[in-house]
Amino acid sequence: MLLDIKLEKLSGHANSGKVGKVHVNINDNIEFGDEILEVESNKGNSTIVSNASGIVKSIEVETGDTVKKGEVLVRIEGEVKKEDNTKSKPKTNKSTNTFNYMGNLMKPKKEEVDRDITIIGAGPGGYVAAIQAAKMGAKVAIIEKERVGGTCLNWGCIPTKAFVTSAKTYKDIRKAENFGLYAENVSANMKKIVERKNGIVKELTNGIEYLMENNNISLYKGKGEIVDNNTIFVKEGNKEVTINTENIILATGSKVSRIPIPGIDSSNILTSKEILDLEEIPKKLIIVGGGVIGMEFAFLFNNFGVDVTVVEYANSILDSLDKDIKEEISDIAKEEGIKIYSSSRVEEIMDTEDNQSIVVFKKEEKKHYITGDTILLSVGRHPNIGGVDLEKYGIQRNDNKRGIKVNEKMQTSIPNIYAIGDVTDKIQLAHVASHQGIVAVENILGKDIKMDYNTIPSAIFTDPEIAVVGLSEKEAQNKGIEVIIGKFPFGANGKALTLGEAKGFVKIIKEKESDKIIGGAIIGPHATDLIHEIAVAIKNNLRDIDLINTIHAHPTTAESIHEAILASTKNGSIHN
Repeated sequence: MLLDIKLEKLSGHANSGKVGKVHVNINDNIEFGDEILEVESNKGNSTIVSNASGIVKSIEVETGDTVKKGEVLVRIEGEVKKEDNTKSKPKTNKSTNTFNYMGNLMKPKKEEVDRDITIIGAGPGGYVAAIQAAKMGAKVAIIEKERVGGTCLNWGCIPTKAFVTSAKTYKDIRKAENFGLYAENVSANMKKIVERKNGIVKELTNGIEYLMENNNISLYKGKGEIVDNNTIFVKEGNKEVTINTENIILATGSKVSRIPIPGIDSSNILTSKEILDLEEIPKKLIIVGGGVIGMEFAFLFNNFGVDVTVVEYANSILDSLDKDIKEEISDIAKEEGIKIYSSSRVEEIMDTEDNQSIVVFKKEEKKHYITGDTILLSVGRHPNIGGVDLEKYGIQRNDNKRGIKVNEKMQTSIPNIYAIGDVTDKIQLAHVASHQGIVAVENILGKDIKMDYNTIPSAIFTDPEIAVVGLSEKEAQNKGIEVIIGKFPFGANGKALTLGEAKGFVKIIKEKESDKIIGGAIIGPHATDLIHEIAVAIKNNLRDIDLINTIHAHPTTAESIHEAILASTKNGSIHN
């Protein structure tokens, strides 16, 4: 049975603290009363001990993390045991008064292996790099201290889209009358929604582990420590492994950012990771941060019928997008009942006596107060260096000092050490990490290729979806490129009308001088799938005539791309 070891209490009744030393590793056998980790709070230090016996399957936190009461620290496979009251104190791993026959008898099994490439981190960057390297004939090891698939698969891309689909389905059923259908007593069961999400995640993580095994990749579940630029040490359960490696790839990902304000340790505050394991749908959700993650959650919980408010520091939600896209999604959000406060700075979060929280924020020098039962903190993510002492090994940070500096080949300042994904602080997207991984591997194995960031599609799973690729209108203007814009509304597309999703538009950006397509944006049905036609056009330097002469099937939403390109020409679109 998989059990969660949670943070139950802290010294002086503190609500949160910072993780100090972690005493356990993945695959360790632990007993009731064994020390798990240390937590330091402003009211003292606490040693957290296990209330169960079993095998450590995952460690959900690491040294330096801020944790609060109720948060899962470690997951083990085992059973809960009652405390033996005849003992004067809990057993600890270090205690000389505790006799652990097997523990004293068994010594760590030491192993030494040689590999061509060793990867620290098995997220979408790390595991893709590992598989690519193995397919190219390299001997590969990969180390993961939590779960294969990383944040994207376990707590990000996939789980959130499972939630998005459940929420959209719930919304469609409630509005079935619009399609001539009738449904009564429709309800949402969050526990079942979470179970479905967990099932999808499990299926995918199992698939990745199968691919690794099938490609003879050595997977070590523990924390990798760099000894020098050709040696990595990892402890996996009762096994200590020294990996002699020709090359290292750092793929340690990113962590949720927090803001230093009074009340940030409120028990009602959740991050994008914790909100995916809710047992009940909130009544009033306040989202601090109107970026991609914040707005995806805003729309999905709004579709569940939740009262949603978004507080955003920037001048608008999704502030990096072009003005027309931001205005369209803002108008749709407000029509759906999502309340948005932009240009607003959160100053404090206060808990009430009835287990609610008040978010205090300032807008135009005036204080505002909003009450909710759940608060989602969504203020971005920052690179997770993964405990690697960069300075010790001479690995340079990038200019903003947040991530690891890399060149176009994904090399760090140490020629045989590469870095990929969020830890580079380039573009925090799973597909970028995967491609960076392939670039790193191919350079390691003798090819000479460079990472190209010019044609990277971005997908935002609001309702409707948003997708962009290439240069935005503003970016083109900043580069001094004269452009022509073509637009076509989904309200004039037959397929969109049959779907009941007529909001939004397709926008094509082409260079006036050459008629080459240099950018595009879509807000509307299937936007995240449709964007790739524009991406292919940009990547291959296609002109407007190349897509105009490409016949698009009818009736499809893809016809809107064809019409948008026509709209950028002298004669204009056909159906608008």
